[in-house]
Amino acid sequence: MRIVVVMPLGRQLGGGELMLTQLLRQPHDPAVAFTVIFLRDGPMVAEARAHGHDVRVVEAGRFRHLRQRWAAVRAIVAIAREVHADALLAWMVAAQLMVGMASWLSGIPAVWYQVGLPQGDLLDRIATMLPARGVIVLSQAGAAAQQALRPRRPQRLVYPGVSLAAFDATLLPPPPAMRAALGVPPQGPLIGIVGRLQRWKGMHVVIAAMPEVLRAHPDAHLLVVGGAHETEPEYARELAAQIAQLGLGAQVTLAGFQRDIPRWMQAMDVVVHASDREPFGIVVIEAMALGKPVVAGSLGGPAEVITDGVDGLLAPYGDSAALARAITRFLDDPILAASCGTRAVARARAFDEPRYARAVVHAVQELVRPAR
Repeated sequence: MRIVVVMPLGRQLGGGELMLTQLLRQPHDPAVAFTVIFLRDGPMVAEARAHGHDVRVVEAGRFRHLRQRWAAVRAIVAIAREVHADALLAWMVAAQLMVGMASWLSGIPAVWYQVGLPQGDLLDRIATMLPARGVIVLSQAGAAAQQALRPRRPQRLVYPGVSLAAFDATLLPPPPAMRAALGVPPQGPLIGIVGRLQRWKGMHVVIAAMPEVLRAHPDAHLLVVGGAHETEPEYARELAAQIAQLGLGAQVTLAGFQRDIPRWMQAMDVVVHASDREPFGIVVIEAMALGKPVVAGSLGGPAEVITDGVDGLLAPYGDSAALARAITRFLDDPILAASCGTRAVARARAFDEPRYARAVVHAVQELVRPAR
């Protein structure tokens, strides 16, 4: 089976791009082959080629460049016919806007992976109306949101995967050694949040929770790991201003973009994930795989992963007081923190990367083959 994957971006900005990388770097059944079309050049192009895949770049331009985008649709059709594609797989909403039209022109069945949580905006509605044999969703919350759009398409749920080998605490230096290597405060509880700096990711909520945490644990420190996002460059400045306003300059570190996330996360005592209706939350699984006590949002994907009080704690988005109470609960109760961390490792094993890659291929086959 030849699957043509269409990816709108050429560099990693978030979890959706990471998921494609995880799919492409896994060994696959020899009876399945990928051709990957990037609609924008970038580092992911060379990375996909290094994994042995047939990779093309078709510059599609921006949405308003209608002539260039139509030419890109026709280029997708030409490549799909050249490689005798059995299916087109659109990666994310932006790709489905192109792939749906390519499927209509070529007659080649299309499937798309909704790697976000549909908000019902214009792009979501247009993508859903375009031809597709079905939609792959990454959480039950995502499935419910997609089901609210019309027309209703057949769905397959495929949870994202995590490289459990990379997030294996036994293969990393212990937390005190990691603190020393990274230059973070050596003493006191270290609370961390990892993610690109966007408002919906909730870094400002964690910072707002810190004064209450510090009242109970004056030596605590917050580590924010993540770089500015091109759509919200001002958010990083807002966070810096918030830290200064609260007088937390000595208790909060903005570490910026970092590549070696397992090492940074290994240094943390509690990992916080404070996003608003996170579609899934790969960072949650990564932290759980390391055996970290995790506090995550009570809506969206993380609530499907964490059982509150068993392998982590849940708190509502935007409620800094509730978030502070959850963090403090772990810091006050080392036995609970250790118990949740141990159970988190076991829970994370259900989300290993090879399982995820097989499930994506199987979902495409299921959605395409009956109709063919």
